[in-house]
This record gives sequence, structure tokens and C-alpha cells, in this order.
Amino acid sequence: MPDWTYHPLRRAASAVLGRRRSQRTALGLLARIGSRPAGARLIARGFGHRHPPQQLAGDIVGVPVTVRLGISVPPSLAREAVQAMPPLGAGVVEVAPVSAADAETVRKAAVGRTIPLVVRACDPEVEAALKPHVDGFTSGDDPHLVRVSDPSVTAAAAALEKPGTVVLARPGVLVESGPGWFARVTEAATPTVPAPGLRDVGLDPRRWPAWWWALLVGLGMTGAGLGAAAITLGPVLLWYDHDYLGMTLHDLHHANHHLVHFLQHDRITMAGTMVAIGALYTGLAAGGIRRGWPWAREVYLLSGAVGFPTLFYFLATGFVEPLHTATALVLFPMFVAGVRRTPHAPRWRLAPEGPEQERRRALTGQLLLIVTGAGLFVGGAVISVVGLTGVFVPTDLTFLGTGAQKLEAVNPRLVPFIAHDRAGFGGALMSAAVAILLLSAWGWRRGEAWVFWTLAAAATAGFLPAVVVHAVIHYTSFTHLAPVYIGIALTSTGLLLARPYLCAKTPTPLND
Repeated sequence: MPDWTYHPLRRAASAVLGRRRSQRTALGLLARIGSRPAGARLIARGFGHRHPPQQLAGDIVGVPVTVRLGISVPPSLAREAVQAMPPLGAGVVEVAPVSAADAETVRKAAVGRTIPLVVRACDPEVEAALKPHVDGFTSGDDPHLVRVSDPSVTAAAAALEKPGTVVLARPGVLVESGPGWFARVTEAATPTVPAPGLRDVGLDPRRWPAWWWALLVGLGMTGAGLGAAAITLGPVLLWYDHDYLGMTLHDLHHANHHLVHFLQHDRITMAGTMVAIGALYTGLAAGGIRRGWPWAREVYLLSGAVGFPTLFYFLATGFVEPLHTATALVLFPMFVAGVRRTPHAPRWRLAPEGPEQERRRALTGQLLLIVTGAGLFVGGAVISVVGLTGVFVPTDLTFLGTGAQKLEAVNPRLVPFIAHDRAGFGGALMSAAVAILLLSAWGWRRGEAWVFWTLAAAATAGFLPAVVVHAVIHYTSFTHLAPVYIGIALTSTGLLLARPYLCAKTPTPLND
């Protein structure tokens, strides 16, 4: 489990299972998942872990390791550690001390290992018995091995700065700090350079970096959302809407007094979601991709991979909106340029460690934001399905005071026209939800204020217009708006809990 479930749910698990049993259960669960290749990849990718830099590679007692960071466990934990630690970012497992009675346990643990397993044996006979089964043997007085009991990330990263030094955490470190400790140390020990600024972009589009293209997509989405809002608050319908429907705004109002307001509420909500996506992409570009965070590019890519294909919802609704299509055609090549260009080398600056209680409150906030993102994705999927099938939910028809059949009788193109707006909103909401969920899961670090402000801006742009427009048109069904209220409560609480952690001050160079 990641830190954002480990710490917030730790007390509850201890109360139900007991402290020791809950710890062994968590380790056993990670071991069962990590022992399978697909499970190991799921843990590594789901936790946002990436390949460690080459500078952290080395060896332990002559055995090559991809990262000079590992764990030292007693024989009783050897099997679970060998299976669970590699996806978490450990490069080696040491089992110590090992006596003759533990030899069989170690032999079983060594089967199927994916990282080196070394042993600190109690006597030469144990070494001889285990030599064919393990990768090497350590000693208690090796100056290149630093065994730590303090969960300080800064201290571990400082130790790794010495070439040849291998840092081995004792189990209590992960119990106290959480499973994300290896990744945090790896990031802190990664050599970085200053991030580029606007002056480094240049005027030649062929040389523009990936983050600049991603930033343009974010600004473009924001502009498109504001434009959609202006149209909705102004003429409501454009010429192609009139041509498709064969109706004017007056005709729509005459057909149903609530219909124009209903269209406005759908489109304002959609516009707010577009601005939210723009805020998310802008933050990911300037705060993440520009500074070399590999996960930021992946968040941007996955969100766009969900959002852009929803343009083809028109195949089900039958209505092609020219402005929507033109916007997608302009932004998509920029989006591709933003993900195809080689990402920067690490250019981030991590804030110093702060109070542990501050981090744990932030982890609770992180969990709330992840739950919000997951809920928004489910909501977007449901809205898409409704928009492509039945179009209306019961509260819609109550507000309109009519049925879908009566609207079809007025104009057979009216329901497909509404379906286009409804399904498009669902697709945009799923795209925003992916960005919110993954940014919250992978971007939570002390001092990364851009994460806080990006999520706050997206939440404001997404939730505020939805609440206001429903109030203005008097579509105030609590059942209909309950998901919005829950989303606001979760997001507000999560961001308030995380603000001291995310917005912690850190020295920043002038060009960062």
C-alpha cells in the first residue's frame, strides 16, 4: 500500500487487527502482489516510482545493484521482503543475522528473487551452506554499509552521496515512515540542475521543449473554456446550432420554458470543466514537465488520451460541433508535441524535511483528493453513458417538466443535440479526473506549491460554475447536486490538510 493509505488507515487497521498483525498483513499483501510480474509493475507504476539515476548504481560486496539502497531484515521477514521490496524501490535485501537454524528459511526466500540477496551469517559454516543460494555475504564492520534506524530521508540521501556507500534501512524505518521511503530517498539523492525559464524557449517552434507545447495546450484549453462560457452567457446558440436544429432561441423557449436554461446549465458546466483541464495542464507543464518530473508527462499523456477521443462521441449523437472539432484539431498536434519531445533531465528542487505530523496530515489530504479524482472519473463515465443512451436523468425531466418523447415530438434533432452536450461533458470530466487523481497520487511532495495551486484552481473552475448555474436557473435538486457537494467537501478538506506541507517554503533559484 502507498503512504497515502498506510498512514491515514494505520490506526484503524491497528485497532482492528492489532499493531504487529496489521504490519505483517500489510507486508504480506505487498509481498503477494509484488511476487507476480504484473503485480510488481502495478505497485511500481501505481506508486509513481521510476528508474533510479545511474549515479545511484553501484555494488554491495562486489554484487552489482541498480540503486545503493536496500533493507536489512531478520530471517523471519526474508521471504516477504524479497518479494515486496523491489517494487517499492529497494535495490538489495540483506538478511541478518543468519544462524544455522535460519538457513532453510533463507534458501526458500532466495527463490525467484529479482534483486540481490545478501546475508550476514553468524559463522563460516552457514556461509558455506548458503553460498550456492544467495548473492553474497556482508559483515557488521564493513565501512561501505550504512544501516539506518532513523527514517530521516535527508540523512539517507546524504550517505548515498559518498561513492560506494550502500544504505540499508532496518524494518522500523518503513514501519515509521511508510512504504514510500525508498522512493523519497532516491529522489532526494538524485542530482539535479536548475529548471529552464521562458528565456530558454526561443522563437523557433521546431526547438520548443515539451513543457512549452504542453503549456500552450493548457492555455488553449483555458481559452476555449472561457470562450464557451461567453457564448453560453451571450447568444447561447451559434449559427451552426441554428442550422442543425432549425430553431431559434425563441422557438426553444416556446417549446419548453426551461429548455434554454437547461442547455445553459449543461454548457456552463462543460466550460468550467474545460477551464479546469486547462489549469491542470498548465500546472503540469510549468511545475512538472519543465522541472523534469517523469510522472508529470505521464499524467498529461493519460489525461489527454482519455479526453481527445471523446470528440468521436458525435458518431453516437449525430451532431458535429464545428467549434469543438476545430479546437481539438488545433490542440491535438500541440498535445502530441508535448508528449513526444524528450523530457528534461531532473531539474527539481526538493524542500527540506519538515515535521512528520505535517506530512501525515498531508497524506490524509492526499487520500481525499485521490478519492475525489476517482469519484469524478466514475461520475464522468456515468454521464457519458447517460448522454449516449437515455440522455436525461430523472431529475432533469422533473426540472424540465416534460419527457424525452415530448421533446422529440417538438424536434427529432433536439434530444441528440442535448446528448452531444451531455456526453461531451462526461468525457471532459473523465479527462480532468484522470489528471486530478494521478497528480494527487504522484505529485505530493513537500514544497511543491504548484500542486496545491493547480488543484485549487481546477477545483474552483470545475465546482463553482456548476453550483452557481444550478442556483441561478433554480435547478437545485439535492439528489442531483449531492456529488458536487461531496466533491467540494472532500477537495476543500484535502487541500486544507495538505497546504502547510505542499506550500512549505524552499529556496528557489532565480530561473526556477
